[in-house]
Amino acid sequence: MQQLTKSWLRASDHLANSVLEANRATLAALGFSNGSQSETRQTKPNVESVAYDEQDWTDTRTVETPEDIQPGDFVTFSKTISEEDVHSFARASGDTNRLHLDDSFASETRFKGRIAHGTLVSGLISAALARLPGVVVYLSQDTRFLSPVEIGERLTAEVEVVEVLDTDRFRLSTTVTNEDEEAVIDGEAVVLVDPAPDGGE
Repeated sequence: MQQLTKSWLRASDHLANSVLEANRATLAALGFSNGSQSETRQTKPNVESVAYDEQDWTDTRTVETPEDIQPGDFVTFSKTISEEDVHSFARASGDTNRLHLDDSFASETRFKGRIAHGTLVSGLISAALARLPGVVVYLSQDTRFLSPVEIGERLTAEVEVVEVLDTDRFRLSTTVTNEDEEAVIDGEAVVLVDPAPDGGE
């Protein structure tokens, strides 16, 4: 029941954020500015994540400023692992294992086909962290790989704050799930969160 409630809250939050952002975009396109948002920024500014975005990517978060991060806050990041992602990662990392790149070779392995690099998949956790408010710095990451990921699968990384270690350090649970909401990776991270520079808001 607790997992169902959490999933419902996550979906509700995502829907509310999507509607809010769509409304803001529509008003901006029509030449209107949101005066109330400017007033809110003067008293307690929302801090944008310092990450860039692509059209296929989606994210949600439950906290808007670094100083408000508390246990229970979470951020999610979703994207499809594409053919281009796998080849780009192989070139960037030097991990040219044929399991990821050669169809005929991979078809003879236990996986019966090519799979995405585990480290590429775990990188979605870092992508989710980048969407927290402020500048997030990894201090440690423990990871368990639970299931292979086929190329073309859409995945969602979720990080949830489980403990405040210091004013700027947090322990997080880290999970990556597939479209069937099955975990392919889980683990735990410790991060440092600095305020974003003025140009990052």
